[in-house]
Amino acid sequence: MKITVLVTLIFGLLFVSALSAAEKTLTPQQQRMTLCNQQAKAQTLTGDARKTFMSNCLKNTKTEPGQKSLTPQQQRMRECNAQATQQSLKGEDRSKFMSGCLKKPQ
Repeated sequence: MKITVLVTLIFGLLFVSALSAAEKTLTPQQQRMTLCNQQAKAQTLTGDARKTFMSNCLKNTKTEPGQKSLTPQQQRMRECNAQATQQSLKGEDRSKFMSGCLKKPQ
């Protein structure tokens, strides 16, 4: 009798833990993968076209297809460079400004 109750309890715990594992939320990367996959299906892409679309979609969802995506660091560098040019900074002043600008939290 005790063994039967113990075995039932163990299987019950395993079942409950399996259910809770299935209810976990998706990571941002998993969400992006799901979204890109849905878009590829909607466009009925196959083969190399699908691979290219998925690759571009997963790399950066903010750019249009065919556009080169920038990393966050590259984007920050571009913004700081534009600000330094706008302020007509040269030499050491520009270097100090760029260093400070790139270290600022976004």
